[in-house]
Amino acid sequence: MALIKKQGWRWYFLNPLEINQQDHLMVNGQDTTELANKYGTPLFIYDVNKIRNNARAFVHTFEKLGVKAQVAYASKAFSSVAMLQVAKQEKLSLDVVSQGELYTALKADFPVEKIHMHGNNKSAQELEMAVSHKIGCIVIDNFYEIKLLDDILANYKTEMDVLIRVTPGIEAHTHDYILTGNEDSKFGFDLANGQAEKALQMISESKWIQLKGLHCHIGSQIFETDGFVMAIKRLFSTLEEWKTRHAFVPKVLNLGGGFGIRYTSEDDPLPLSGYVEALVSEVKVHVNRIGIPYPEIWIEPGRSIVGNTAITLYTVGSKKVIPGVRNYVAVDGGMTDNIRPALYQAKYDAVLANKASQKVAETVSIAGKCCESGDMLIWDLDLPTVEHGDLLAVFSTGAYGYSMSSHYNRFPKAAVVFVENGKDKLVIKRETYQDLLKNDLSYE
Repeated sequence: MALIKKQGWRWYFLNPLEINQQDHLMVNGQDTTELANKYGTPLFIYDVNKIRNNARAFVHTFEKLGVKAQVAYASKAFSSVAMLQVAKQEKLSLDVVSQGELYTALKADFPVEKIHMHGNNKSAQELEMAVSHKIGCIVIDNFYEIKLLDDILANYKTEMDVLIRVTPGIEAHTHDYILTGNEDSKFGFDLANGQAEKALQMISESKWIQLKGLHCHIGSQIFETDGFVMAIKRLFSTLEEWKTRHAFVPKVLNLGGGFGIRYTSEDDPLPLSGYVEALVSEVKVHVNRIGIPYPEIWIEPGRSIVGNTAITLYTVGSKKVIPGVRNYVAVDGGMTDNIRPALYQAKYDAVLANKASQKVAETVSIAGKCCESGDMLIWDLDLPTVEHGDLLAVFSTGAYGYSMSSHYNRFPKAAVVFVENGKDKLVIKRETYQDLLKNDLSYE
């Protein structure tokens, strides 16, 4: 099938956009309109080749630099059996934050020794599940957890590797709701007030907990490396003191994730390799300065592995024209499959998948169909003339779309399709109305 390679307009999701002779948007050799006909809408379509390329950009950069590392996919971005199987194939490690995410990993036969468990309020059941399956590492988040984990390990008579999550006091340039590295955070131990050092001392008294190093995460959707560099400086300032006072030298330094992706033309992220190069370079400066071996570096990309690899397809329904004010176009999804615009004021871009190269004819705002005035996906989007039945393709919806989806207004959850090397495969079925009621019990 002949393809038109279109540079320029909306080039940043598929570079260049692939459009066939019928003027339909293509994803990895598949006509999106045919996928919509086959699977229905709303529909998440993931380009698996691009997932693999993103993962390899991180892994291969560490290899090129000769640094021992783990690239742990942050499964909260999008977790499913199929997605974790791809992560496993790419030799990634995995972050989980709940029994549900761990259960999904086990069902995907993910190597347990490469699973790391996070969470600011891990329950005894979650920790017992992690310990009983002998996962690779637990990231300690608070004092309560230290005692709880120690008791569980003593009961199982087994050891567990851990990292201490610390807040280095660095504010990344991002939305306040997703700041995690500043001092006022629900996550981790503060470096400045001595809590992290107290955690170190408590863990050193345990027979079962094996401290491997430190973890920090300064935020999300970060487009520069300055924040990471500052955080590393703060970490090594503490490590230099701990080396003197406690003879502690980290074997692992987990520098988190938060690497930005492009959603719209306003975003200007670095190449993924650029983040790794900056982290490795800065750590080298400080290990040489304080005279310790270079630690194993862990990172936790989630959004930057899957975010720009998917589109969501919607079918256009109604239109509402308010003369001199705004033109609304409603689609058959919304905040139930993408809460981010309502929650974070996140911005997206889109094209009409069935009119992919037609000239702009109107400016519209894309409304979801939930019973909320805030259910707006995109404001002021330039499109060709929009008609009932057109297909809208929203770019870069691979992270925090399906994973944060809901049953608000009792809408079933969307289907998810993977496309690789020109072949499509359904990996999450569309929910039925029977699925919506499967846990409901009668009161009569």
